[in-house]
Amino acid sequence: MMQSEQPIITTERLKLRPIMAKDINDVYRGLSHPKVISFYGVSFESLAATREQMQWYAQPQQLWWAVMSLDGTQFYGAGGLNDIDLKAGKAEIGFWLLPQHWGYGYMQEVLPLIVNHGLNSLGLNRIEGFVDSDNINCKRAMAKLDFTHEKTVLAAEQKAGRSIDVEVYVKTA
Repeated sequence: MMQSEQPIITTERLKLRPIMAKDINDVYRGLSHPKVISFYGVSFESLAATREQMQWYAQPQQLWWAVMSLDGTQFYGAGGLNDIDLKAGKAEIGFWLLPQHWGYGYMQEVLPLIVNHGLNSLGLNRIEGFVDSDNINCKRAMAKLDFTHEKTVLAAEQKAGRSIDVEVYVKTA
């Protein structure tokens, strides 16, 4: 998928636009923030290291949006689809917000739009969400978004020197 094909999506409160190189400072603020990275699988210790994430966002198998205020002046976070495999008809969903924007229902507003784009516009038949078992808020959100809990993968990853379990949630067409 070409980045130029990625739509701008608006809601009553938010604007989703493709992530751009100019977002690097905001991406660094999020992916270096202790509260954001505590359950997120990626973190960066410098602006220079964040370039790796910006290059990742630009890959054709990733489709991520900057979550912005409706007027486009404030960066709230990012959400999108990872590892899009059109042949297999599946992708992984991801999302993060800067902590000052938590608790306003933005995730509930944005994720259905991303899911809809994946299932309807891209023709995917499966969207997966991988959630750290300790991330109670994210697990609740997945349930509210009608994702089905498919399985728990024990000792799936190492994070901060400890083994973590990962819950797999699925939404199908």
